[in-house]
Formats: sequence, C-alpha cells, structure tokens
Amino acid sequence: MVCQLCFRLHRYNILKVKKFRKYTEKSFEGVLFASSTITSITVLLIVFFLFKEGLGLFNSTSYEPNHSLAIHKSNTVTKLNSRQVKDIFDQQITNWKTLGGKNDTILLLTLSEITNYCSEEELGPEYEYMPAKIDSIVAANTGIIAYFPDQYFPKKFSGTLLNQDRVTLSNFIAGREWIPTATPAAQYGVLPLILGTLWVSFGAILLALPIGLAVAIYLAEVANIKLRNFLKPVIELLAGIPSVVYGFFGLVVLVPFIRNTFNLPVGETALAGMIILAIMALPTIITISEDALRTTPTSLKEASLALGASRWQTMTRVTIPYSMSGITAASILGIGRAMGETMAVLMVTGNASVIPTTILEPVRTIPATIAAELGEAPFGGVHFKALFSLAIILFIITLVFNLMVDFVKNRRKQMMS
Repeated sequence: MVCQLCFRLHRYNILKVKKFRKYTEKSFEGVLFASSTITSITVLLIVFFLFKEGLGLFNSTSYEPNHSLAIHKSNTVTKLNSRQVKDIFDQQITNWKTLGGKNDTILLLTLSEITNYCSEEELGPEYEYMPAKIDSIVAANTGIIAYFPDQYFPKKFSGTLLNQDRVTLSNFIAGREWIPTATPAAQYGVLPLILGTLWVSFGAILLALPIGLAVAIYLAEVANIKLRNFLKPVIELLAGIPSVVYGFFGLVVLVPFIRNTFNLPVGETALAGMIILAIMALPTIITISEDALRTTPTSLKEASLALGASRWQTMTRVTIPYSMSGITAASILGIGRAMGETMAVLMVTGNASVIPTTILEPVRTIPATIAAELGEAPFGGVHFKALFSLAIILFIITLVFNLMVDFVKNRRKQMMS
C-alpha cells in the first residue's frame, strides 16, 4: 500500500514537472515570438517613416514657405526653375534675354533692397504701405523681379506671380549643387553626394578587403597559437574605438601627411576618407573572416594535403572556397560600416559638395551631410525632407549592394555544384 502511494506521488510529481516545463517552454516561445514581432514591426515602421518623410520632398517647392516671385506684367517669361532663380539673385544672369525674354536688364527687389526704390517713411511705421509700394515699383520697372512673403503682395497685384518650381526626382538625382540654405531658391542636387559616398566607400573597401583577408588567413592558418591569442583580442578591441577618435587621428596625423606628400593646399581629401574608413572596417573584416576560415573541417585540409597539395594550394583551393559565405558576410559588414560612417568622414574629407574627379579632392558623403545638417533643418520643412530623401538613397544603395553580393555568392555555389 505504501509503495503504491509512493509510486503515485512520484508519478504525480513527474507529471507536474513536465507540465511546468511545458508552460515554461510556451512562455519562452511567446516571449521570443513577441520580441521578434515587435522588432520586425519597428523596422518596418522606421522604413515607412523614412519613405514617408523623404518622398514628401517631391510635393514641395524650392522656395521658402509662403514666399513668391513676381515680375512685370509685360515680361514674356512665365516660369523660372530654381537654378535660374539662384543665378539671377547671384547676379550671374543679368538680362532677361538670357532666359528667353526681352532685352532688358534684370532688377532685383527684396526686403533688404526695397529702400533703394523708396524711403522707410513711405513704407509706414508698421510696413502697412509696403504692398501698395511693391505694386507701384513692379509696375514702374519692366525688368524687375520681386521676392517677398505672400502677405506683402496686394490682392489686386498689377504684376505677374511666377509659377513656383517644384522639386522633381530627375532634378534631385541629377542636380550638381547641394545648397539647401540658398535664398530664394534652395538647390537640392544630390549627384555630388552620391558620387562622393561611392567614391570613398568603394575606395576604402578596395584597401581594406585584401589586407583584411590576408591578415585573417595569416591568423587562421599560419600564426602560432600564442601569437593568434595575442593579436585576435587586440584587433577586436580596435572595433570598439569610437569613430570620432579615428577622425581625430586622421585630422591630426593623416591629413597633414597627405597635404605635405602630394603638395596640396588642403589635406582633407577623398584619399584621407578612404584610408580612415579602411582602418575602421579592418577589425570587422578580419574577425569574421578569421572565424569563418577556422570553421573549415580539418578532414578537408588533411585530405587535400594527403593528395599532394601544398599548404598554399590547400588554403586557396579548399579553405577559402569553403569559408566564402563567412568572408562574404565580412565584406558586407565592412562595406556597411564604410557607407554608414559619419563623424570620421565628416572630419577628414573636407565636406565639399563637388563632383569628385580624383582622390586628392575634397568630397562630401551622404551620411556626413545628414549628420551635419539634420540638427539645423526645420522640422517638417523642405530641407528636412531632403535629408530624409538622402537617407532613402543611402538605404537603396546599401540594399542593392547586398543583393549583388548575394547574387554573386549564389551564382558561385551553382557553378561549384
């Protein structure tokens, strides 16, 4: 009787433990599912917000909000793009004939220049007579172009209000000037920023990838255990150094070296950015590639050596092909670090929005532009939306590159199989 009670009690305890484990496993599964779901939704919401803000740029004008341009009613010019407006107010275009109008000198009328046409007393103590005065000045000068807030144009304006030029995708991508604070027409041309980003990033990878792979092969296949155990933590420690430290090193050491070596007026060049980004990407490439190389089964290496292959042939024909997926992952992470870096690049590349022709010229990258200007851009304004559009371009560039790497990797697997 006692034995039966003990047996039943033991069985009950076992069932209770199994039930508790079952509930515990279900709870852990629920937590993991919830965390993965929340993470996925958060990423999707971030991407949605990015595209929502960025694509809003193409419904905006390049002028300041609630401002308009006006000309004399006899002027045959009906529309000006933002580049033409900028050239007019920079006095690079001084005659309407250049823009397809009459042979007439262009006269500028703005808030700061209206006193050239009338006295401050004529405008009134509270500028209450300004709308009438603007109307009379525009009516009296056939070559004038006026730029004022909309509130200063009278309802029965005798001149012609120009159609406002909107930012288009083609002008945004192919534009050669990035001057978001230009008045009255800001310039949102991202071609120099795209080329600067690609120029610096791919140059850095061309420097970092061969060196990183060579160091990884040395640590995994050549170096003895003591040397590997010493170098591996040191290299991994380099990945934890803040990017501003790398930028400060480049600004103090590398930039003067490049300036003196190539006899340049300034040392903040694309070459400086390439070298700094290559140094920053090396720890990631070396660590991941070395881990991938060391996962190659010993049996494959021994089989290769047994067939008469040399140590170098074994590394190039067996170890590296077997570890190609890990090396590819290291390359992707290294390029991602190079393309997304901000502070170090901002400090050593000169931050000049020009189309690069050589690596010895200053450049400006997309991440550096976003980091430098986002804090000063009015929230929800055209400049703010333009920076989000830059982030979309950077996202697309990174995505396309990752897809290309995956395609090459899958194609290689198919060819090997």
